[in-house]
Order: sequence, then structure tokens, then C-alpha cells
Amino acid sequence: MSASPSGQQRLLSLDAFRGATIAGMIMVNNPGSWSTIYPQLEHASWNGWTFTDFIFPFFLWIVGVAMTLSFAKRVEQGANKVQLMGHVVRRAVIIFGLGLFLAAFPFGLLFGHQFSLANLRIPGVLQRIAVCYLIASAIFLWSNVRGQIAWIVGLLASYWLMVMLIPVPGFGAGVVNQPTGSLCWWIDSNLLAGHTWRGAPVPGFDPEGILSTIPAIATTLLGVLTGHWLRTARSQEEKTVWMFVAGEFMMLLGAILDMWLPINKNMWTSSYVIFMAGWALVIFAMFYWLIDVKGYKKWALPFQIYGMNAITVFVLSGLIAKTLGLIKVAGADGTMMSLQHLIYTSVFVPIASPLNASLLFAICFICVMFLVVWGMWKMKWFVKI
Repeated sequence: MSASPSGQQRLLSLDAFRGATIAGMIMVNNPGSWSTIYPQLEHASWNGWTFTDFIFPFFLWIVGVAMTLSFAKRVEQGANKVQLMGHVVRRAVIIFGLGLFLAAFPFGLLFGHQFSLANLRIPGVLQRIAVCYLIASAIFLWSNVRGQIAWIVGLLASYWLMVMLIPVPGFGAGVVNQPTGSLCWWIDSNLLAGHTWRGAPVPGFDPEGILSTIPAIATTLLGVLTGHWLRTARSQEEKTVWMFVAGEFMMLLGAILDMWLPINKNMWTSSYVIFMAGWALVIFAMFYWLIDVKGYKKWALPFQIYGMNAITVFVLSGLIAKTLGLIKVAGADGTMMSLQHLIYTSVFVPIASPLNASLLFAICFICVMFLVVWGMWKMKWFVKI
């Protein structure tokens, strides 16, 4: 979903920022080996942040910006809000379904894959995007800017209070320095038992779980506010300056709040929301200034191509990665291994150190996926949900 301020030409900087974010997501999701990764290319183990922890909130923030640019003009022209919400529900259901499809693929039908509905992961990246898009759209359609600010404050404050004040049986209230005992862990382990991420910090916890979706909605709404700002009649230079100023202020505020509620991606804490939205504003302001204000567009074309089929390339990359991991082949010594591992050890390990070989595999994966979206772009195939 993308549009432009006041219905004018497409906001290329938003496409480029979306594309860079998706490329980053594909890179951190597809190392050559999970045992040899640069620390910045994996999530912080609990409190704190790395480069990887920037990616998902950036995408949700972009969803909010695009939502405003897409819907605002139609609402001003008298479009039926109920009909618009119907389109939102349809899109959200499809995106959520794509997330479940990725989790279940290939349904136990191919490559010896084991599948059971009893342990199918229900939360996920696309699932959270769907839920945040759905709820943030409803808030956008039936409230004004002041109301949207109130929703952001209310969501972040209520989440903070719940995490700090609601006692968890056997642990008490306010557990934020470890996953076990936190309110997020307790809710997910009880309501989603057997359906959480197997790679989570502890069993039963899910980084895209139920309670932590509340502040993730606020992340999306902060993008909505940026969309409103981009649609104002102010000059492009003034818009850029104030995005930098607001972003720096939010980064500082998030860092200050970290003293009371740690910046934590797994729990998507309120301080994390503010801190990452500040970073999103600053980095997007750079894209906006370079591409849409100064007209330096050529360097950003690969990112724009990625961004114009973002969900498609994310889903496709997930299917390819999972397939490469499931197909078993014999290595040179006859040992059975995944096709992904064979490619990694045969092509990349001989030419670089373990860390760099793992990174090179991820970069090459990005390049292969770029060839796919470049072909779609050349054919003018843009998948709309």
C-alpha cells in the first residue's frame, strides 16, 4: 500500500525505505549459518537492541505512513468509511493467512516435513502486521489527529502499567529483566500453549505474542502521524527539518525511559516503541531529503524495486529459505545435509572466514530475491493485497 501526499506523484522515498527495510529483514533471516553471525545481525538476547531490532518496527511504522497517504485523500473526498474498513479487513485476513501459510508450509507433504496443527505457530511477523494494520486503520478512520495521539499515549501507558503492576502467579509484578515471569510470557504460555515460536528465549514466550501487540499498534500509529505531517502544505525543507527534530527528541526520550522500562524488542516495550519510531523518523527523513527533495533517485532504485513488492518478496523468500532447509542431499563424504547447508559450505565457506561466509550467503540471498522483484518490476507486476 503506498500513495503520495495530497494524491500527487508517488512518494519514492517511502518505497525506498520500505525496500531497504525488507532487504534488511531478508538478510537477518537468512544467514549461511545461525552459529556464525555478527552480533548486530541477530536480535538482542533480551534487553537492549541491535541493528536487527530496528527492522520490524520500521516496517510497522511504514505501514502507518502508507495508510495515511492511501486513505486520507479518499476520506476527505467523502469515501464511505465502512467500505474502506471492509477493504482493510480483507487485506488483514489475507496477510494473516499468508503468515500462517509460511508457518505451515509445506504441510507435511514434501521433503519429510513434519506438520501438526497442535504445534503450529499462530503468531508471527505477517500476523502482527495484519493485526496492527487492522486496528490502526480503524483508529485512523474514526478519529482525528488529536484522537490518534491520545490512542498512542493510551496504548503505551496502559501496556506499561499492565506489565509493571499485574502480578504473574509465582513471580509477582514487574518482571522485565528476563522472559520467564514476565506478563507477556505468562499470557502467551497459557493462551497460546503449543503455538508459540520454538526459537523464543524461553518455551511459551513469543516475540510476536498477544500482549506485546498492544504497543506495536502504537508503532503503526506513530507512522500514521508522520503521514499526516507529510500531507501538510508546509515546504519539503520544513517537513524534513521537523522530522529530524522530532526523531532526535523521540530517540532521547526512549533512551531516558529505558531507565525505568528497558528497551526490549521481545516485549516490544513502550520505551522501545518511542526509541525505534525516533530512528525511523530520522532515517526516513534522510531518504525523503535525498530522493524527493533533492532528486537523487538513481542510487535508491534497487530499494524502490524491492519496496514496490515488499510483502511478495518477503513471503517468497520465506518459502525458498524453508525449502532449501528441508531438501536433504548427500555431501562429499556421503553425510546427509540440507541443500542450504551444502550451498553454504561448498560455495561460501572456502572463500571467507566463518562470519563473513555466513554474511555473504545472506547478501547473495538478497541479490537472488532482487532478481525476482526486478523481473516483476520490468513486467510491471505489482501484487496488491
